[in-house]
Amino acid sequence: MSATAFYIPAPLIFAALALDALAGDPPWLPHPVVLIGQAISWGEHRLRSAQPRTDFLNGLVLAVCVTTLAAGAAWVTIALCRLASPWLAALAAVLVAWTTLAMRGLDDAAKTVELSLRRDDESAARSAMPALVGRDPDKLDRAGMICATVESIAENLSDGIVAPLLFLFVGGPVAAMAYKAINTLDSMIGYRDERYLYFGRAAARIDDVANYIPARLSAVCIAAASAFTTGRPRPAFRTCLADARKHLSPNAGFPESAMAGALGVQLGGDAIYGDEVEHRAVLGIAERELTVADIASARSILRVATAIGFIGFALVRNVVARR
Repeated sequence: MSATAFYIPAPLIFAALALDALAGDPPWLPHPVVLIGQAISWGEHRLRSAQPRTDFLNGLVLAVCVTTLAAGAAWVTIALCRLASPWLAALAAVLVAWTTLAMRGLDDAAKTVELSLRRDDESAARSAMPALVGRDPDKLDRAGMICATVESIAENLSDGIVAPLLFLFVGGPVAAMAYKAINTLDSMIGYRDERYLYFGRAAARIDDVANYIPARLSAVCIAAASAFTTGRPRPAFRTCLADARKHLSPNAGFPESAMAGALGVQLGGDAIYGDEVEHRAVLGIAERELTVADIASARSILRVATAIGFIGFALVRNVVARR
């Protein structure tokens, strides 16, 4: 089955998704995100100057260079393998695609928090929270950890699954790896605090553009998945339409509000990052209090929404290809 750096057939994307679902991110496998993160740290150390105009321009240069290098590395790897054999290129494309997907890692991290809370081991749950969120886990009570975990499942469904799948279908491993670099840049320097207000601004805006469509498609996938899990597709759609734009982020509010509607709970509210409080709007209507069981429900929605996303993208590509 033929694959290139810019095109990967649906069965091979499915193979990459299956590898992620079965194996996640094995510690023995060198992960591109680690290398991307090291490149960002190296660039920040040399380019950030604490001068607003200079920092904005240098941050833009860093974002463009890191994204280009990540995409270029994927292209070179698959192109070189293709010189040897089309089958080797297909294998390389699947492996690169695998590293851009993060369903198993997200599900496992959420499961760890869920099981710890079921055992009433809040200390263990707090220790597991950094794998899901950037906020201070010591400032979260039991309800706060449940809320943060459900929000993370919703938001990372978009960032870690739907967006990479979309880019794999549209532009192959190169596009998906470029997206992964953009998302990593945003997660590392795309903050509004004093340190990154200017240096990370370009990275944050690029990430906003890259996630504009995936975030909205993720909300659709969550609502559709809730038809098979919680039985609340209409409330999920209604909540998304009503509350998505209340979020500080132009994108995160869509999957989070859809998840709130799918579960019949309220998400959002203030979040503490270090010593700073980020004031957020509440999303959804609290028909009841959040419970640990909502993490399990959100994880079920995550898995079904992933399948819906893959099938939807494959069908759309097939229809477009026949025209």
